This record gives sequence, C-alpha cells and structure tokens, in this order.
Amino acid sequence: MSLANPSFPSSAAFDTINSALQSSDAERKDAIKSGNAVYAFVLKNKAGEEDSWNIDLKNTGIVSKGLGEKPTVTLSLSDDDFAKLIAGKANAQRLFMGGKLKVKGDVMKATKMEPILKKAQAVKAKL
Repeated sequence: MSLANPSFPSSAAFDTINSALQSSDAERKDAIKSGNAVYAFVLKNKAGEEDSWNIDLKNTGIVSKGLGEKPTVTLSLSDDDFAKLIAGKANAQRLFMGGKLKVKGDVMKATKMEPILKKAQAVKAKL
C-alpha cells in the first residue's frame, strides 16, 4: 500500500524511506538506534491542503500515514521544501532559520532526521 498522496508530489519519498527501512533488519535496527523517536511530518501543498505522515524510529521502524502515536517531534513544511530536503537541495537548519520549517517537540531529535531523509536520496539514486 502506497503512502504517497498525489496532491503532495514529495510524499512519494515516504514510500522510498519505508522501503529502505524494510530492506534489511540491520538497516531498520540501526535507524531505530540512531533515531529513537517518532518523527511526524505535516506537509502543505500549493492548494493549501495539509496531510501528515510519521516515521516510527522508536519501536517499529516503519513509516505510516497520520501523525502517529505521541510524536517526539513534528516537522511542518511545504511539499516543495520537503522535496528539496529529500533531494539534498535544501538544508533543514536553513529552512528552520528561514521560517520555512516549523518544529514542535524535541528539537534535538529533529537534528537526527537528516540521515533518515538521506535514505530516500540513496534509494532514488539507485532507481
């Protein structure tokens, strides 16, 4: 079942990240060990609609729709900026400083998100 929402082009990255996490037990355990949090993402598209996803790196190591149970950190940004972040064309810290990325919850955990997003780049590069 795809996690992508056609109204949010960058959301296809959640499928990619999920595939990367499911590709091997070692990969998933490593991600859980380094992440140790539930990361929720709220994306806003050009039409002003919002949708959400979460990456559970606390227990299961899977990606799902919605905010998840008690997210440790919630990142809110535009679909475009998320696409740039995934593509490595934007830096989370710069987006945050520029007011384009809003973080609720444990800001320190947000800094551990970058390697997970890089998994989407690594898999995309292989495609």
